[in-house]
Amino acid sequence: MSYTIAITGRPNVGKSTFFNRLLEQRKAIVDDVSGVTRDRQYGVAEWIGKSFNVIDTGGFVAHSDDVFEREIRKQVHIAIEEANAIIFMVDVTTGITNLDQEMAELLRKSPKPVYLVVNKVDNHARMLEASEFYSLGFKNIFFVSSISGTGTGELLDEVCAAIPTEIEEEKNELPKFAIIGQPNVGKSSLLNALTGKERTIVSNIAGTTRDSIHTTYNLFNKEFILIDTAGIRRKTKVNEDLEFYSVIRAVKAVDEADVCLIVLDAKSGITAQDLNIFSLCVKKGKGIVVLVNKWDLVEKGTNTARDYEKVLKQKLAPFKDVPIMFISATEKLRILQSMEMAIKVYENRQQKIATSKLNDVMLKATEAYHAPVVRGHPLKIKYVTQLPTVVPSFAFFCNYPEDVKPAYKNYLENQLRENFHFTGVPIRIFFRKK
Repeated sequence: MSYTIAITGRPNVGKSTFFNRLLEQRKAIVDDVSGVTRDRQYGVAEWIGKSFNVIDTGGFVAHSDDVFEREIRKQVHIAIEEANAIIFMVDVTTGITNLDQEMAELLRKSPKPVYLVVNKVDNHARMLEASEFYSLGFKNIFFVSSISGTGTGELLDEVCAAIPTEIEEEKNELPKFAIIGQPNVGKSSLLNALTGKERTIVSNIAGTTRDSIHTTYNLFNKEFILIDTAGIRRKTKVNEDLEFYSVIRAVKAVDEADVCLIVLDAKSGITAQDLNIFSLCVKKGKGIVVLVNKWDLVEKGTNTARDYEKVLKQKLAPFKDVPIMFISATEKLRILQSMEMAIKVYENRQQKIATSKLNDVMLKATEAYHAPVVRGHPLKIKYVTQLPTVVPSFAFFCNYPEDVKPAYKNYLENQLRENFHFTGVPIRIFFRKK
């Protein structure tokens, strides 16, 4: 299920502070100077058991000739078009400004639900002052303080009420593999090489295809659906808004996929945006295979692939149990082996381990390496079971669940990986009171 919310508004109203609160981390740079958020930030937020994508846009300034503000304006339009719902943030300390009025006029034309969020309302006097924002004419209005978190619960309750409840996936549905990565790393070339058809146009010129392309692969006794997010192309100096489309499409493709094939250019390596998408895949519990494309163009020595893989896994830490394949889409080098690996990762993600077998292995592991003592009492794990979830999740029942240290949790995860083959699949571990 893919549900996306865009945070919009003029500069310096607290959009990035609110974004950081939703994601419970300081991902966006926050400063009192307007225009700090020039790049879009995106991540996953969770509330009352529902998760959704969040996009933090730059400050919207209508009619400005500034090069950055002009680009931000385009990206805000894209975010409004692509999102399922929009948070329109304003600042109670400045009241309604001309920029707020222009933003409101733009959002009134959108058929998407708009939540007007008056920020910095942290006392009764400001609550009274905030009533002037009713004049903007939006039905859903909320008064919050992004810094303290006041009022955000009521807003998120309302937002999540509109998110459809996830329906359990049908059995025997074909596996879905999303091909994601930077523009011009060879995503469409890989799809064409696999299908043997010019299914997508391959070019260095920026294109206009905005939708992901779904292709059913049914060759060599293997059948699955490939989701290509490479419809967008860019030249060296093409406008950033095209790349913004590819980011949003990649995020949506991650939601839909079972396994994400992250394609890298062998010469460029992994970029910050690739690492963001990788983190997103891990957070959403998707299977992951890293494909290093254009390997035929790299000068090779005795241990080139081994050294390259070592550096790559250091950058992917702490989740390093990820298969890395060195391929060439144009030369059709190891592309079928890559699909076999993707199917293997899909099977790893689907596996259900019998409780008896799980306890035989994991209780021995806890005896071999005891957990640290808690307040003078030994921490004892008495029982382990796999939870009935799409993402492999395990519950460890013990006497002091809240006191299990991260290092011991990592040890248990490593033991699960060593004994049950979860390569390429994020694992979730929970501790419960027995």
